[in-house]
Amino acid sequence: MLRILYRFLTSMARLAVRSGRSKDLEIIVLRHQLAVLNRQTDRPQLGADDRTLLGAIAQALPRSLRVGWLVTPDTLLRWHRRRVARHWTQPERPSGRPSTAIALRL
Repeated sequence: MLRILYRFLTSMARLAVRSGRSKDLEIIVLRHQLAVLNRQTDRPQLGADDRTLLGAIAQALPRSLRVGWLVTPDTLLRWHRRRVARHWTQPERPSGRPSTAIALRL
């Protein structure tokens, strides 16, 4: 579900940049950052939804328009690496032989 949202946001952001509406994207990012800051009293904590929105918009905006964001380009890359690692990580399985059914033990 999160992957679909990310792709949708990325395609919408690219469309806005192509149509010359990158100022609108900047305004969206600034408003979102204000919302994040208003939720916090200490250091801002960005959730998965926040990361998805910022990552999708950052992919569409040119680097020169990303000045002054709450996150650095290194942070965006770290989020991306973690997302890819989580996608390819296999779920943990219990090691050893599975236990036998109670009916077979009797």
